[in-house]
Amino acid sequence: MHIVILGAAESGVGAALLAQSKGHTVFVSDRGPIQPDYKQQLTAAGIAFEESQHSLDKILAADEVVKSPGIPEKAQVIQALREKGTPIISEIEFAGRYTRAKCICITGTNGKTTTTLLTYHLLKSAGLNVGLAGNVGYSLAEQVIEDKFEYYVVELSSFQLDDTHEFQPWIAILLNITPDHLDRYGYSLEQYAQAKLRITRNLDSNGAFIYNADDEVTGQYFQSAFLETRQLPFSLHHRHDIHLAGYYVSEDMLCTNLTPGIDEDAGVEVNTAGSPLIGQHNRQNTLAAVLAARVAGLEPEQIEDALGTFHNADHRLQLVGEIKGVRFINDSKATNVEAAWYALDGIHQPIIWIAGGTDKGNDYRSLLNLAEHRVKALICLGVDNAKLRTAFDPIVSHVEETQSMADAVARAAALAVPGDVVLLSPCCASFDLFKNYEDRGQQFIQCVKQRMGE
Repeated sequence: MHIVILGAAESGVGAALLAQSKGHTVFVSDRGPIQPDYKQQLTAAGIAFEESQHSLDKILAADEVVKSPGIPEKAQVIQALREKGTPIISEIEFAGRYTRAKCICITGTNGKTTTTLLTYHLLKSAGLNVGLAGNVGYSLAEQVIEDKFEYYVVELSSFQLDDTHEFQPWIAILLNITPDHLDRYGYSLEQYAQAKLRITRNLDSNGAFIYNADDEVTGQYFQSAFLETRQLPFSLHHRHDIHLAGYYVSEDMLCTNLTPGIDEDAGVEVNTAGSPLIGQHNRQNTLAAVLAARVAGLEPEQIEDALGTFHNADHRLQLVGEIKGVRFINDSKATNVEAAWYALDGIHQPIIWIAGGTDKGNDYRSLLNLAEHRVKALICLGVDNAKLRTAFDPIVSHVEETQSMADAVARAAALAVPGDVVLLSPCCASFDLFKNYEDRGQQFIQCVKQRMGE
């Protein structure tokens, strides 16, 4: 076949290399400039490409198109392909054709990366032959060229799921569904939820669906009666209105039961006290990962040992350091209200909260009770902090503003006393003062490290 790849970043270049390795002719088109390392990979492989443009005549010559998840359906090039009837698929769909490995696929609005990395760590620590792929930054398609793994743990965004059709996970995990990226889904929560639920579409009786029974939106749109797979719901509490596969019996002890509703006495306990993860949402993430590990055959001892050696990705409730009894936590990835709620809820010490940035239409009401009882000071770090101040001035005793990370960290350190936590959990996008959330988090880390060295 003649395959056209739209987008030449990690997923696109991986798909191009896989397509070529399988004997297809390949053309890659990117509307923007292609990063030098990706351009070098394409050149070395002898794959034709263009950048900073989409040549419609060349694209419409495709038998099939592999689309980058970042390209919206309304893009002119996609509309032209739809009009012609050209099949459009995702890199994940394409990669799935060429592997017999068991894929553990993880989606959700919040917590995907942590759960993906933790699941991968649990399986790898137990000696399983496992690869890591998807939205964590590693192309599944490129890894499938060699296809040396028996398992893949794959993080999937809703955008990556949109163009999957026949792709079949072995285990699918859905963590939660909260409003995000609604501009890509006609501002419809139902459309966004259905995009997430595509992860269940091809599950069969050999697989499993692990999902959060506490998540309201999942419960609203998930039609469990139509799913022909093992259903493994989990909850933070031992509920009796649903047969749970996983739940907590105490703060640091969870129970897993892979035959819920069939043998209610088949529960196996796993101690999570060794885990470095903070907060209620991470207890949910841990439950999901542990359930996946149990389905993969891991014993509780193997899981407990691995939990203690896990290091999460940066910028997600990351402990940066401690100065004079004050802990500094970097949660720069918290770019929406839900993520900031999880952070405030998960920290039980008095908080000096650094928040602000580009507001994405935030509704702060869900944070007010937590802020009133846990936040002793709010430092607004943004170009325009009016909306934050309107929400929190009446309930937080000390609120001030700054436009630089160095000032924010200095003021937080000055306000904190031993036992407090300085928390960067911005609740907003970063683009007013920083390149991205990584840049914002890195600046926070640098400022804290400088103070530690003084």
